[in-house]
Amino acid sequence: MADYLSVAYDEGSHPYTDYPAKLCAYLFHAFAMKPGMKFLESGCGRGEFLKHFQCMGLDCHGLDRSGESRALLEASGIPIETCDVEQERLPFADNTFDVLYNKSFLEHLRDPDRFLMEARRVLKPGGLLLCLVPDWESNYKIYFDDFTHRTPFSIVSLRDIFHFCDFERISVYKFRQLPIVWRYPALNHICAAISPFIPVRTQNKFLRWSRELMLVGCAYKGT
Repeated sequence: MADYLSVAYDEGSHPYTDYPAKLCAYLFHAFAMKPGMKFLESGCGRGEFLKHFQCMGLDCHGLDRSGESRALLEASGIPIETCDVEQERLPFADNTFDVLYNKSFLEHLRDPDRFLMEARRVLKPGGLLLCLVPDWESNYKIYFDDFTHRTPFSIVSLRDIFHFCDFERISVYKFRQLPIVWRYPALNHICAAISPFIPVRTQNKFLRWSRELMLVGCAYKGT
């Protein structure tokens, strides 16, 4: 079977852009990360986020089931472990990381609660769990265009699974992948107004990300 990175995330269909750098900068400041924090990205794929978080001074580590990830990150010096999180324990000791981050990862798991319990184990007391997933309510028409999607999430279900897995200080909110609205939040109202009229599967990025929202879920391991 072909490696998922070479099929689902080849450079032809998913070219490299400056978006990961902008999102990393936003999250770094929004969640008060500090240089030197030990940081793990699960489902790190091509390593775009890890490389930018590393540039901000985080002690970055990667985790992915794809063997290609290691080759893509080799030059950056970021250590990466290969692991199928649905079949294996995470290959890290208890209380190792200050931050555990993933984007567009949790929805691909059949048993995301199993992974989240492992995430809690490897986080330090007080450590941050930060998960970005597609918002089911705004993505349901195209959600299963990606046949590897397994578990849809709403604000309610993402909040509940964090509670179920014994996380604390939980917050979940909807998020547009448009850097301009991070700078000018009032533009969210314009995006929301036009979103019902945007065609499904539009190729226009501004229109697409006005309609297709993400959820940002953050939670902390108890101290």
